[in-house]
Amino acid sequence: MTIQQFLVYLSLCAVCVLTKPTDKKDRVHHDPQLSDKVHDDAQNFEYDHDAFLGADEAKTFDQLTPEESKERLGKIVSKIDEDKDGFVTVEELRDWIKFAQKRWIYEDVERQWKGHDLNEDGLISWEEYKNATYGYILDDPDPDDGFNYKQMMMRDERRFKMADKDGDLIATKEEFTAFLHPEEYDYMKDIVVQETMEDIDKNRDGVIDLEEYIGDMYSHDGDADEPEWVKTEREQFVEFRDKNRDGKMDKEETKDWILPSDYDHAEAEARHLVYESDQNKDGKLTKEEIVDKYDLFVGSQATDFGEALVRHDEF
Repeated sequence: MTIQQFLVYLSLCAVCVLTKPTDKKDRVHHDPQLSDKVHDDAQNFEYDHDAFLGADEAKTFDQLTPEESKERLGKIVSKIDEDKDGFVTVEELRDWIKFAQKRWIYEDVERQWKGHDLNEDGLISWEEYKNATYGYILDDPDPDDGFNYKQMMMRDERRFKMADKDGDLIATKEEFTAFLHPEEYDYMKDIVVQETMEDIDKNRDGVIDLEEYIGDMYSHDGDADEPEWVKTEREQFVEFRDKNRDGKMDKEETKDWILPSDYDHAEAEARHLVYESDQNKDGKLTKEEIVDKYDLFVGSQATDFGEALVRHDEF
């Protein structure tokens, strides 16, 4: 948790203290679903549009003519073809889909980048980040809220150093993204687990016991009766989280809990798009093959109108 995330957390706490928490806190990091639409190409290609572009961007293509959609799709294909060999592979398409689905992360990084790259050299040093984030707080050795911001700063510094691959205490934009969103990077997963365990492990014995696990999700506030979901979580801990049945979760068990190995929806969608568009069946796509199937990838006014007719007929 960075200081910005913590300040948001404080504001939420101010609201939450007035009511007893009944909703489960979810620490598990899942890949977001590609679309909330049903994946049924016999009806329409809305799922594919959302997967390929992201839901918000997909809506903009519904306002374009077929010619405009094809032109914009052609420009996107040039970005997807990372090695510029004239072909789009399943792997390149998968990476693009993952990028499209997590565009909000990169937008968040862009916003924060402007506030932390103080000398505007295209890099962010730890000193820049520390001064921009903690400067005014550290000037006050006794903040009114009583929170230990120095401890938070030390935690941020540890994460910054982990994200900084070359160890020069200067982050590129990619390293800064790993710092802000460590759950998205394999090499940062250990720090995600470490920070989670530090948050939950109240007695500091290096493991998470059942009461610490439940206590992170739910506060009794003197009530003897627990909601059903809390009882279910107790069962989940005993049956699935604590794999070696020693009554606690160690680092590996915590990692399996918060960073599960999900089914790769982006990979499956990439293979589906290639299969449907690969006219010569060579396992990769040319720009022409993709643009020829533009209605599968992006849609337009024409496809949107056609889908509207289908929906009208159903009613």
